[in-house]
Amino acid sequence: MPKRNRPYVALECQSCHNRNYTTSKNPKNTTDRLELKKFCKHEQKVLAHKETK
Repeated sequence: MPKRNRPYVALECQSCHNRNYTTSKNPKNTTDRLELKKFCKHEQKVLAHKETK
């Protein structure tokens, strides 16, 4: 069985600072921190979410 090289990362809302989402990423191809636009259920808007450690 091959090794899994896609660690899970948490995405934190830049407005309310809640960790709303988790996702996986390939660290060899994406060395920077992820930044995605996702829906924040606390703010009721689509806002930027950044990867946290």
